[in-house]
Amino acid sequence: MNLRLLQLASPSLPVGAYSYSQGLEAAVEAGVVADAASAEAWIGDVLDLSVASMEAPVLLRLIAAWRAGDIEAVGRWNEEFVASRETAELRAETLQMGFSLANLLRDLEVGDLAMEGPAYPTVYAYAVARWDVDAHEALSAYLFSWLENQMLATLKCAPLGQTGGQRMLLSLAERIPAAVERAATLGDADLCNFAPGLAIASARHETQYSRLFRS
Repeated sequence: MNLRLLQLASPSLPVGAYSYSQGLEAAVEAGVVADAASAEAWIGDVLDLSVASMEAPVLLRLIAAWRAGDIEAVGRWNEEFVASRETAELRAETLQMGFSLANLLRDLEVGDLAMEGPAYPTVYAYAVARWDVDAHEALSAYLFSWLENQMLATLKCAPLGQTGGQRMLLSLAERIPAAVERAATLGDADLCNFAPGLAIASARHETQYSRLFRS
């Protein structure tokens, strides 16, 4: 594995991922997520219905576009992904994290994207291309980082416990190889982000009275 990928996927990367739950906090507030089993079910469904079927294949397309120097394709897939964010919170999240990662890469002298409004997967893909990281390894690390952040968000707002969180992460991570394989085989017409439960939870979170997370 390219060691730079470990840094790119690290939870210590200063892009603000820790401040988002992606609708999970609202699911806890509604009682949909109340324990380890329901948390794993929620996160697993979001992985299958949204991340693995939309975000993951778009990330692979963005990596390929950056490597080919196809800026038009980069812009098109960036717009496609931003448009797939169903709520204001989810849209603001990916744009804020993309902005932060783009600034970090510029400060680290990795390169300058020189594009307006890049989503987080777009900037992540840029770093993968610049560092010549294998696309499937990069996607595996991306998915694990997402799962880890969801686990940490659960620990902050549900009675799970550290051991329970690690047990859940261990179980959910077993789905990553299949998710990567699926993302690599989906055609453009097969991309899908149909997860109404996630969209509803995120929309409700926007007006939730008391909350820890920005989404």
